[in-house]
Amino acid sequence: MGIRHRIVPLAAALALTGGLAATEAAPALAAHPASGPSARPAAAGGTYLYFNKNQSNPSNSRLYLMKSIPNAKDKVLAKYRAGSGNGGRNAKNECASMQGWLPNGSYRVLDHTKRHNGGSRGINGYAIHVQDKVCKNGRTKRTELFVHSEMNVNGTQGAHKPGRDNPYRWDGVRDYYSLGCIKLTPAHIMNLFAKAGHYGWPKALKVVS
Repeated sequence: MGIRHRIVPLAAALALTGGLAATEAAPALAAHPASGPSARPAAAGGTYLYFNKNQSNPSNSRLYLMKSIPNAKDKVLAKYRAGSGNGGRNAKNECASMQGWLPNGSYRVLDHTKRHNGGSRGINGYAIHVQDKVCKNGRTKRTELFVHSEMNVNGTQGAHKPGRDNPYRWDGVRDYYSLGCIKLTPAHIMNLFAKAGHYGWPKALKVVS
């Protein structure tokens, strides 16, 4: 899941670091996916999401929108700074529910919407829902997994609350922390939706570290 409650006040500046879309060479790990029917995250010519977790700083990881190119390196259509995990001591433990980052592996993209309504304590606004995943211990299932941001159901920003966090307003870099979901700034997830609408919606997410 993605919404989390922070204890310390957040920085006030909107963090848009990481760059918006840029067509460029594919990231090294996505250049030549393993062979086999289940290894490649998209059919030839299709698009997919590719999340590369940053071991030194999980909140400064990268999410790519990729295009699969037959017999060649896959193409980066867009890239964004993204985070996954709550920033605590279990942030890199993929089996720590509600704490750790997403488990490595391939996920089906189940749905996407600009008006997700998760209620008063859930994920709202632009959201991409991906399948549940059992982590590497073979027992713990991570559920309610999304690519999302912090916003109201209609995509607007919540009210500024001095000295307090509003989980529906992007206040700064600490908003990249999550309960396991992939988090983007509001501007970046809106750009991702626009790019996916133009190039074709991805049907899969690949997570690596």
